[in-house]
Parts: sequence; C-alpha cells; structure tokens
Amino acid sequence: MTATAQGSDKADVPVFHFGEGEPEHHPGDSTVLGFWLYLMSDCLVFAVLFATYGVLGRNYAAGPSGADLFDLKLVAVNTAMLLFSSITYGFAMLAMDKGRQAAMQGWLMVTGLFGLAFLGIELYEFAHLIHEGATPMRSAFLSSFFTLVGTHGLHVTFGLIWLVVLMVQVSQHGLIQANRRRLMCLSMFWHFLDVVWIGVFTFVYLMGVLK
Repeated sequence: MTATAQGSDKADVPVFHFGEGEPEHHPGDSTVLGFWLYLMSDCLVFAVLFATYGVLGRNYAAGPSGADLFDLKLVAVNTAMLLFSSITYGFAMLAMDKGRQAAMQGWLMVTGLFGLAFLGIELYEFAHLIHEGATPMRSAFLSSFFTLVGTHGLHVTFGLIWLVVLMVQVSQHGLIQANRRRLMCLSMFWHFLDVVWIGVFTFVYLMGVLK
C-alpha cells in the first residue's frame, strides 16, 4: 500500500510503508525449481556411476565378461517396457491438460504396469546372473554393473511408489493445482529415468556385447 502526503503548495509525495515492493511468493514455482535442482544432483550421481563403470568395466578378474553374460534380446524387451511407459505417461499428461481425470488415471495405471514389467525383468536378470555365479563380489566389472543398474532400478521403484500415491491423491482431491504440479514433477522424473536407461543400454549392455 502507498499513501500520499498532500499540501497546498507541494506536489503529492508518495509515502512508502514497510514491506512494500516485496516479491510475492510462488510456492508452485519454488517446487518446480527445487525439483529441477534435485534432477541436476541426480545427474551427477549417475555421471559418477557411469564414470566408475567406464574405469572398472573391463576388470573381469578372470571371470565372465558382458559378452558372456548379457542377453541382449531380453534387455531390448526391458528397454521397450520403459520407453512405452514414458509414452503412456505422456498420454496421461495430455488427458490432465484436458481435464479428463478418468482417462488420465487409466494411462497412469498402464504406465505403472509397464514400470512393474521393467522391474520384473530386471530382477529376473539379476537372479539369473547370481545363479550363474556372477555376483557383485566376483569382479570389479560386476560390482560396478550391479551398482549402476541397481541404482537405476531403485529410482524406478521409488517412481512407481510416487505414481501410486499420486493416483490416490487425485482420486481423493481431483485435479487441483497442487496435484497437477506433482504430476508434472513426476513426469520430469520419469522421462529422466528413460534418458538414463538409454545410456545404460548403450554404454553397458550394447557396448559390452560388442566387445
């Protein structure tokens, strides 16, 4: 608020009160900014894991290599599951923009199913490798492999839990602004995991089999 002091021979003089001109707070913008900062920190985490694998990826300790262990067809199917989940999440966001809550919930459910399929195949792969004796303790190559791929799998698990929580919140409160903002943050997180997995598929699996 601004008050003015008027006089007979003086122009109006503005009198500023304390607090005037302070910027308004926008919690929504702060949330999105904070989430971008989190994603940048996660990029650093995965960059370190990729660098570690790059250094240790050929230290087999007279054990099996990626060419001996990786089933590229199975990994390609797993990659397709995650990419399809990213597409269906995009459809969910389009439905949200149109205010179609039921359609959005349906696409989110399909996204969750694709994510569960991805995790199921990954757990099957880990169990098969361990059954064959290719444990994380077998060599530096396997230690770095399980750490990198396992960390990504944990992120997908957390994303699925977040997805279920948001579906419950939307069913209870509808597409309020807070829920829209949370769904947008999860969208960024989910697509980020897709990008990281493409790097894993190329750098770890594809190059490992070609070697």
